[in-house]
Amino acid sequence: GMITFNNLCLKYVEVSFYNVARSLTIVFNVFLSRIFLGIPTSCKTMLCLAIVISGFVMGTHGEINFSLIGTVSGIMSSLFVSLNSIFTKKVLPVVDDNHWKLTFYNNVNATFLFIPLIVYFEGEIIMNSIERLTSAAFWSAMSVAGFFGFSIGIVTVLQIKATSPLTHNISGTAKAAVQSLMAFYLWGNEWTIMGVLGIFTVLGGSLLYTFVRMGENARNLSATPPPQQEMTGRQV
Repeated sequence: GMITFNNLCLKYVEVSFYNVARSLTIVFNVFLSRIFLGIPTSCKTMLCLAIVISGFVMGTHGEINFSLIGTVSGIMSSLFVSLNSIFTKKVLPVVDDNHWKLTFYNNVNATFLFIPLIVYFEGEIIMNSIERLTSAAFWSAMSVAGFFGFSIGIVTVLQIKATSPLTHNISGTAKAAVQSLMAFYLWGNEWTIMGVLGIFTVLGGSLLYTFVRMGENARNLSATPPPQQEMTGRQV
């Protein structure tokens, strides 16, 4: 679901709006973390999420070539990205914290799960271009894309393992905002004041959320009593 809706979003929207459409990842991550991991949500966190949602709404209204299908696909992609990071953190102990093993299982599952989706969405395109399946250039490009896709999967698992699903999604949102700004220059996408304001609002809400969570984690850590040392000797 994460990769499918991600590609559909990129297919129907401009590159500059693509990352705005997927900016709700943090919002889903907070609510789903509360449901699946039992992590509480403070009022300051809710305020930060409101800023991110406001940026999403502004970016949507400021998009010139708006696509409902692309926007909905971006929202669904955000949902599955959050679920992926949360369940990665939750499942890692089951595979002995071995990120290579988890990545292997994910790739095997994706291999079989994507077959019906490829047939349904791309079957006609593949049949019309079947002669290109013997092209060395095609397989070279596919191999390079597969290598980088595999590398991204490894880095994602390592980041979630070393930090948290929240940190992973925050860094992804910040990267997305920078990519959106680069898209205006590289791809020549038309921009509006509302669209650019939406990008910076999403980025500002994400950064503010980072500081709020850092402060909350620091307070929780200082409030946690140190573990008591066990008595090793007999009392006299």
